[in-house]
Amino acid sequence: MKKFVLICGTVLLASSAAHAQNWSLDKAHAKLGFAITHMKISEVEGSFKNFDVNVISSKSDFTDAVITLSADINSINTDNDMRDGHIKGADYFDAAKYPSMTFKSTSIQKTSGNNYKVSGILTLHGVSKPVILNAKLNGVGENPMSKKIMAGFKITGNIKRSAFGVGEESAMLSDDVALNANIELMKN
Repeated sequence: MKKFVLICGTVLLASSAAHAQNWSLDKAHAKLGFAITHMKISEVEGSFKNFDVNVISSKSDFTDAVITLSADINSINTDNDMRDGHIKGADYFDAAKYPSMTFKSTSIQKTSGNNYKVSGILTLHGVSKPVILNAKLNGVGENPMSKKIMAGFKITGNIKRSAFGVGEESAMLSDDVALNANIELMKN
């Protein structure tokens, strides 16, 4: 009997893995950005020019998805070369020591309609912390040029710089950093 249960369990696991779909990032239609308040009067925005996302999901509503993201810290761009060099340096991100930021989902909960709460572990500046992001599935459809199935998402959230040891406390910069991404994924 134990052998029968083991065989059935193995077949079920293999069957669910066979139905899992792999989705990769369409880099031409994706942006990973952030914003921070400067001097309590304005927001400075930036983005990561080099990042990648992979999603594995067997459900069409993505509620069982496993999401992984990796971003190259040296690709930060705030449209100001001097500022970019400073924040990539040891005072902030220390890209030489911590060259990447990563995120791996731990759960996805559908909240209403096409809206989700995505929980996961964000690793930044050598520190790993749980975060919760908001995600909206904008839609799924076929790209008429490539004939590939595409899915579009908008992701938002907030983190504290201090929680990840990025920069010292400052009256010049807020501790809160807004994260935002617009991504298109291609079903492989």
